[in-house]
Amino acid sequence: MTSPPSDQTPCPQPGTGLRADAERNRDRILAAARRLYATEGLGVSMASVAREAGVGKATLGRRFATREELINAVFADRMDAYADAVAEALGDPDPWRGFTGYLHAVCAMQAADRGFADVLTMTFPTAKALEARRAESYNAFLELITRAKNTGHLREDFTHQDVVILQMANAGVIAATGDAAPDTWRRLVGHMLRSYAAPGAPIPPLPEAPAPRALYRAMVRLSQAGPGTT
Repeated sequence: MTSPPSDQTPCPQPGTGLRADAERNRDRILAAARRLYATEGLGVSMASVAREAGVGKATLGRRFATREELINAVFADRMDAYADAVAEALGDPDPWRGFTGYLHAVCAMQAADRGFADVLTMTFPTAKALEARRAESYNAFLELITRAKNTGHLREDFTHQDVVILQMANAGVIAATGDAAPDTWRRLVGHMLRSYAAPGAPIPPLPEAPAPRALYRAMVRLSQAGPGTT
């Protein structure tokens, strides 16, 4: 028997099609979760993710057994970018400039993705990779605080908890304003930097306040969502 021509496509190995289907399902789930988390936050149910992805709940459960596993997979790259932002700030020869730039960068990440805004203000003990990157960023940020204080520009009573408070406040502003006044977070960060700065420290210009009509639309939007919701 002669061998088949060299350009003939070989027969797929048993199970290859199943593995490809599983990988496609995983990709669909991750893409759907990213879309929903970015626009609606982490309160989205696993069932909603399955519907958005066009898969059954059993399929979702086989790929990601828990909500934390899904969150870990969705936000792994964003946590990498978060860690990179701290490293870049530490690399700035002006620690105060690195500090202010870092806060802007992190708050911009929150504004770009509502789900990530939630991730930065929550902990997920079973999402090991996510929490490892968070811990790495935390330790680097402690060093950034020390360096910025040594310049005399960062207040001595500033603590790392103040950044968690800022992230919580920023997440709330982002959720409340939505598309009605999407740049409002910049004003918040500008005011907070002024509160962190020691007398005489160089401070970036304060961003403009949102237009009254835009802020009114945001207030209407928030009232329609109901008390205690965003």
